[in-house]
Amino acid sequence: MPVCAYRGAGRPEAGFLIERLVDAAARETGKSPDAIRRVNFVPPSAMPYTSATKLLLDSGEFEKVMDLCMDAAEWSSFNKRRRSSEKAGKLRGVGMATYTERCGGGFPETASIEFKDGDRVELVMGNQEYGTGLITAYKQIVSNQLGIDADRIDVIMGDTDRTPAGLTGGSRALAVGGTALYEAGNTIIAKGKELAGHILEVAAADIAFANGSFGVPGTDLRIDILELAKAARDPKNLPPGMAAGLDTTHTRVPPGQTFPNGCHIVEVEIDPATGAVLIDRYTIVDDFGRTINPLMLEGQVHGGVVQGIGQALLEHAVYDEDSGQLLAGSFMDYAMPRAGDIPNFAFSTHNVPATSNPLGIKGSGEAGAVGAPPAVINAIVDALGRRAGVRHIDMPATPRRIWEALNATR
Repeated sequence: MPVCAYRGAGRPEAGFLIERLVDAAARETGKSPDAIRRVNFVPPSAMPYTSATKLLLDSGEFEKVMDLCMDAAEWSSFNKRRRSSEKAGKLRGVGMATYTERCGGGFPETASIEFKDGDRVELVMGNQEYGTGLITAYKQIVSNQLGIDADRIDVIMGDTDRTPAGLTGGSRALAVGGTALYEAGNTIIAKGKELAGHILEVAAADIAFANGSFGVPGTDLRIDILELAKAARDPKNLPPGMAAGLDTTHTRVPPGQTFPNGCHIVEVEIDPATGAVLIDRYTIVDDFGRTINPLMLEGQVHGGVVQGIGQALLEHAVYDEDSGQLLAGSFMDYAMPRAGDIPNFAFSTHNVPATSNPLGIKGSGEAGAVGAPPAVINAIVDALGRRAGVRHIDMPATPRRIWEALNATR
């Protein structure tokens, strides 16, 4: 069976195994799900922290993130809601999952900022937009740094005659590619100060850059960055030894990884007569470092959580035992999650900036798919364990599997 990277690329499976084991250990030792995690978190005072597998965690407040999620989920009043469900003949369970993933390292990324005719700017990138909002985020970085209206910025991707090599995926685009843009912008500002000083006939050290203009504070001496870019093309305007143009290319080689992390808390209600699961509450607190676009960030989390819920409850590649033929070969018979399967999400962040890149970004594209499967299954096992002593159920936890687990002793 051919395979390729799925959102998370192994992280959901590793996170699922770890978080299910943590919950099992909590039951064996008589600890609550939060208590066993609390004693195993790396404290902020230990950062940077080298793990047993030689990963260097640079930042994170794991216990704080969990506490904020527990407060938002009203963890302390769960038993009241459980009793209410039981009066209605339903089973209610609560599940927690905390996760840490490794992103933003490895392959370098190259970014070019090029000034074009008509006061337009092109960002030439090696990686690729495929629905994540990356073009918007790249424009935001450069617009904010260089004071250029985002409507004047074009992002060039996928043109192999122009674009450098790049790697798309792994929640690394902004942490690596965005940082390459940011560092290219710093180079433009530094060169622009020297050129502006030459044109305005003042020392470069007297030039300040703000809101898209180079100038001398407290005076009327200033020149707009787009006007300066035009002047930079003419060698007559340049000081001795300066290359023409403000166009800049920068390659970012990540010095280390980033470590997004978070906590998911899920409450489910199960109909014991049918095994049907209702996700009644879903609460998330994440640490993604600094945020470029909060709306797109939340969309990434929602999409990942929906995929994780699908993995936990619905999606299953079924094969014929005799022929090996895939029976769930289309969306007519492969159970993708739909709107009716998904609750409203209570999402918030407690962002601790990464120290491995100057933007402080950690990455967010895969996080929802990592935290969701173990949180959902932990909640289901909690509900089933109260009624039938169930200690584990495999994914996908379909109504049939849940009904069979509840009635296994009959």
